[in-house]
Amino acid sequence: MKQIFSEIFESRGKLFTKNLVPGKKVYGEALVIENGIEYREWIPWRSKLCAGIKNGLKQLPIKEGSNVLYMGSAEGTTPSHISDIIGKDGILFGIDVAEKVMRKFVELCENRKNMLPILADAGKPEAYKENLKEIEIDLLYQDISQKNQAEIFNKNAELFLEKGKFGLIAIKAKSISQSINPEKVFASEKKELEKQFNVLQQVNLAPFEKHHCLFLCEKK
Repeated sequence: MKQIFSEIFESRGKLFTKNLVPGKKVYGEALVIENGIEYREWIPWRSKLCAGIKNGLKQLPIKEGSNVLYMGSAEGTTPSHISDIIGKDGILFGIDVAEKVMRKFVELCENRKNMLPILADAGKPEAYKENLKEIEIDLLYQDISQKNQAEIFNKNAELFLEKGKFGLIAIKAKSISQSINPEKVFASEKKELEKQFNVLQQVNLAPFEKHHCLFLCEKK
């Protein structure tokens, strides 16, 4: 295993994270043991963050002990790998508004003690502000298919992210407009993000995800 980012490894073209809960799979991924350590394969077709890494993300501001606010946690595929990375000293708050997927995420959190579920609308961050009181968020991550994706991201950044901290947002162009060229949508969303952030990198997620870009940002 070759380490490419903090607690992220590559072997034969595949990405892996050390399994925080040995013996447990999350979404059918392969488990590999090397030198007595169990790793989980991170599949780019199932995770936009993994797709971004595969497509050349230059910096990943997540490490052991990081505190992450994850909007659009769904059933927990990508959050589970972030859980592996941040380890027992970090914490991930998973926000989702859909009760059905949140039930599955809650089950996942029972095994992964460094993840906490919050059933809420990410577009109304004041509703869960109390849940994050006295917690310093190191990274804001968002994967929400709504028209106002960048606006939601900025709202949360204003409340929870200090200057110099980082954000990652996966923008889905077709959720914003079915008719406008995706590149024009990405340019428009980038301008919205720049109200709160310096955009450090924009990574197209094809072929793993069509009409998606991952933006790496630093809070102004």
